[in-house]
Amino acid sequence: MDVKDFKKDVLDKSHELPVVVDFWAPWCGPCRFLGPVIEELAAQGKDKWILAKVNTDENPELMQQYGIKGIPAVKMFHRGEVTAEFVGALPKHQIEKWLEEYLPDERKEEFAKIKGILEADGVNVNLKALESFVKLHDDFDEAKILLAQHKVFDDPQLARVLVSNVKIGHKLFERAENVRHLVDLMECAENGNPVLNEKIDLVRKALQEDDRDIALKYLIEAVVLDKNYCDELPRKATIALFGILGKEHELTKKYRRQFDMALY
Repeated sequence: MDVKDFKKDVLDKSHELPVVVDFWAPWCGPCRFLGPVIEELAAQGKDKWILAKVNTDENPELMQQYGIKGIPAVKMFHRGEVTAEFVGALPKHQIEKWLEEYLPDERKEEFAKIKGILEADGVNVNLKALESFVKLHDDFDEAKILLAQHKVFDDPQLARVLVSNVKIGHKLFERAENVRHLVDLMECAENGNPVLNEKIDLVRKALQEDDRDIALKYLIEAVVLDKNYCDELPRKATIALFGILGKEHELTKKYRRQFDMALY
């Protein structure tokens, strides 16, 4: 495949279907290992993506253009651009995971739009689009987890059901576990400490009113009062909120040091 064919068979074709390009050379041992594996996967996924192979010995200009410093090098092209890549002879199961994660599809694009709208709206979210999406795509775990995050404080039982299929080893397990810890927080029974019970009630009320600032304040105070309450639930719930907010969120930055100090 020369540069002219590359434009036609890869760049132009990638506007119809994603094209996965295997940059290889005949003398390359790992390339000979990878070749049959990726060709088998391409045959299985022929309706979703196309495989193209580029001999780097015959096409040094393409190797230079796309920054190929080691082979085998695999790049995914979508709408004329490189959208994902890896280097080396990965085993079949890792390539399958790579394809699953990076192959574009209409569901991913629709979900990305819904997620963007929810993030832009902040607390005044309209969940109808996300709820409809989850009903249509019950196997789309990322959407179910996002819906669970929005539902957990008003309908914890539903939130628990939404993340029930995400088990340990799943790439989204940590996010699902955050939801489960928050469900536990909303449902845990009171203990014999009335001051601590009051703190937890204030946390729940704040979360239902979407006041995460106050919720984190009282959660950290609960950690100080009793680290073992409901199997260390105040600690787990604080970490869960930090996880949902993200490391760079202003509330995470505001309370992270206070939380770390409360643990010791």
